[in-house]
Order: sequence, then structure tokens, then C-alpha cells
Amino acid sequence: MVVGAGGVGDLEIGTIIFSLLSFALLLLLLKRFAWGPLMNKMEERENYIANELDVAEKNRLEAEKASKEANEKLMQTRQEAQSIIEEARKAGAKQEETIIEAARKAANDIKQQAQADIKQEKEQAIQALQDQVASLSVQIATKVIEKEINTEDQERLISDYMKQLGEE
Repeated sequence: MVVGAGGVGDLEIGTIIFSLLSFALLLLLLKRFAWGPLMNKMEERENYIANELDVAEKNRLEAEKASKEANEKLMQTRQEAQSIIEEARKAGAKQEETIIEAARKAANDIKQQAQADIKQEKEQAIQALQDQVASLSVQIATKVIEKEINTEDQERLISDYMKQLGEE
């Protein structure tokens, strides 16, 4: 029994040693062929993810920057549009004043021209009337005093009468 018991114990120690050596060899093989590549793949994956996160953060920052620039451009465009509208409003008001002033000037010119025309026509009418009155006066006077006054006296009377009419 001792042999059998010792054999069983030896077998167990041998099995344990074999198992330990097999396990150590398995660990060595796993470390060399599986653990290294696995850790390399894990490290590559970690680097890839870190890189993707960096790219995503960079893209987010660029998007924020682009959004901010777009908002600034939009505000600038709105200000420019407001400025253009204000300038157009001022130009319209100025043009309106210019048109009104030109219309006033034209109306004033027309009024002055009309007054000058009226004055001229009035003077022409007065002159025509004076000429008619003189002519009629001469005819009447000629008939009335035809035989009493000679030609020189008649012309002198007509010229005196014309002077009187001119002064009036």
C-alpha cells in the first residue's frame, strides 16, 4: 500500500509539476503569440479611438468657429443692409427736397414770366388804345376844326395830347 500510496502521491506531484509546466508553457505561448498581438490590437484600437476623439473635438471646434464666423457675417450683413436702407432713405428724402425745390423754382419762374407777359400785354394794350384814341381824336378834331387850324397847329396839338396820355 505504501507503494500504491506513494505512487499515488508521486503521481499527483508529477501531475502537478506537469500541469504547472504545461500551464507555464501555455502562459509563455499565450504571452508570445496571443497576449502581445492582442495588447497591440488593443493599443491600436485605443490610439484609433483617441485619434477619432481628437478629430471629433477638432471638428466640433471648427464647427463652432465657423458658426461664430457665420453669425458675425450675418450681423455684419444685417448692419450693411440697415446702412444701405438708411442711405436710400436719406437719398430719397434729399431727392424729394430737390424735386420740391425745383418745382417751387419752376412755379416761381412761371409766375414771374406770366406777370411779365401780363405787364407787357397790358402795356401793348394801353399803347394800342392810345394809338386808337389819338387816331380817333385826330379824326374828330380834324372834322370839327378842319377849316380853322392849319397842319402845323394840328400836329402840335396831337403831340401834346399824346404826351398827356403817356404821362397818365
